[in-house]
Amino acid sequence: MGFLSGLFGPAVPSITAEELNEKLKFGKHPLVLDVRQPDEFRSGHIAGAKLIPLNELQRKMGELPKGREIVCICASGNRSTSAAKMLAKEGFNALNVSGGMLAWRRAKLPVQN
Repeated sequence: MGFLSGLFGPAVPSITAEELNEKLKFGKHPLVLDVRQPDEFRSGHIAGAKLIPLNELQRKMGELPKGREIVCICASGNRSTSAAKMLAKEGFNALNVSGGMLAWRRAKLPVQN
């Protein structure tokens, strides 16, 4: 185990907003887990996303499916990286969206209000 992975835990796989969009269109339909705050979520989110703010995730992990890929997203990718690490540590198949909703919007992908 390297020094950084000892400090921060293992790296979590990331995907781009475009890759997530492709998965949602043509893939196995991962669960999109939005870990932002409710007001951020209401300002625009990915259709079908489940909202569990990062500060509630530890308590609400039981609501998530173990056998399904979970793609975590937040505003910029920082909180969702933490969420994906927490989930991976508990045995979930979790990915992070690089750049978060900022990247999703920059790619002009659909947002639901």
